[in-house]
Amino acid sequence: MYELRREMENMSNNTIKKIIQQYTLFLIGLFIASLGVAFSTKAGLGTSPVASLPYSVSLVNGLFSFGGWLNVLSVIQISIQVMLLRRKCKPVEIAIQTILAFVYGYLTNLSCWLIRDIPVNSYLEQLLYLTISCFVLAFGIWMQFRGKVAMLPGEAMNRAISEVTGKRYENIKIFFDIFYIAASAVVCLVFMGELKGVREGSIIAAVAVGLIIKLYNKIFEKKLKSF
Repeated sequence: MYELRREMENMSNNTIKKIIQQYTLFLIGLFIASLGVAFSTKAGLGTSPVASLPYSVSLVNGLFSFGGWLNVLSVIQISIQVMLLRRKCKPVEIAIQTILAFVYGYLTNLSCWLIRDIPVNSYLEQLLYLTISCFVLAFGIWMQFRGKVAMLPGEAMNRAISEVTGKRYENIKIFFDIFYIAASAVVCLVFMGELKGVREGSIIAAVAVGLIIKLYNKIFEKKLKSF
């Protein structure tokens, strides 16, 4: 009986340690991803599709910061999930998503502040920061996947729509990536008369980030095999 109790305690301690490690990995990935988004704003060639709409709105409306408008979009995405899933909606998952979304918004503000003094003097430098952005953002997202604990509201909303409609998740994601870019373009053109929050960099990021994540997966699997 004593041995059984000790074994259960060990299992419980191991489970807690595993959860802490997973959330730590996820939060580190979240911060790295926010740095990737910050570098994309520094490049000035357009941010990743999901961030493009909040960033464009932040340029024309100073009510909230970039991170603040990211939070607003997250609340909308979470609300859509709740409306779609109804009784299937898991309150704990929604609560975790909400906390992580607001953490991500504030981390994005922090990351933008950290690199605020980096100069950008030419289009070549803009392309350089865009490239850095893609690799850093992809690594942050890859680390979040490795954490295996939660999804940010945007991805979770895509998953919920996929479950309800029966459409493939990948197709839903592509649709909303295009929607965010198009909406960003409309906001910029209507209120500023030029494309600032969304440009060629948004298209490049939409294609490149997914490919780079696949590259990280291959490198990780190769390292595992070598060990």
